[in-house]
Amino acid sequence: MQTVISTSRGKRGEEVLNRLRDMAIFFEFKPGERLNEASLAEQLGVSRTPVREALMTLAHEGFLEQAGRGYVRRRFDVQEMKDLYELRLGIEKECCAYAVRRATPEQIEALASYLERSRAIPADTPVTELVKLDEGFHQRLAHMTGNAEMEKMVVWMNRRIRFMRWISMEGQRRDCTQQQHTELLEALRRRDEQAMVQQMSSHISLRQDQIVEAVTKGLAHIFL
Repeated sequence: MQTVISTSRGKRGEEVLNRLRDMAIFFEFKPGERLNEASLAEQLGVSRTPVREALMTLAHEGFLEQAGRGYVRRRFDVQEMKDLYELRLGIEKECCAYAVRRATPEQIEALASYLERSRAIPADTPVTELVKLDEGFHQRLAHMTGNAEMEKMVVWMNRRIRFMRWISMEGQRRDCTQQQHTELLEALRRRDEQAMVQQMSSHISLRQDQIVEAVTKGLAHIFL
């Protein structure tokens, strides 16, 4: 019986964390807003303990920052996004290098099938679903590295930049993204490490060129 109770508590804690993480990612908490632990617990219908634990985790993940004895939502600004995209560039270039060397033929064909299914998704699909497809492509590349820690970093990075991806998808950049993913896949099939790294650099650097515009648009969305 004790095991069942512990499992139930663990599942509930994960549900609370996922819900609060989504709220943080999509700025249901405004930048600088102080989070009220009791109010959030009441809103989610849980005790304060899983909320407290979730807020600590979200602070560790970079979504919140400590303010006195509580937490506030971190700001959304150009410099932070530039820093994150620089970090992303470094990580994903390494993912390309290791994927070229280590990916199995089966993994490569599975990625091709995933990309084909992604292209077939209607353009009017909700943006949150399109973002998941985009993230899924990059997470599959990371999995091909065989490096579990690198894969975890990509998952973390995807969460931190998810709002930016969402804004970019709303900007009708999906066709460009799909084309770039196809080029990455073809370089991987050829086992052309240099081409794949260069293409990933162009893919991510293109996003960096749009950071100021996307942050401005994002802030307007958050506050209006």
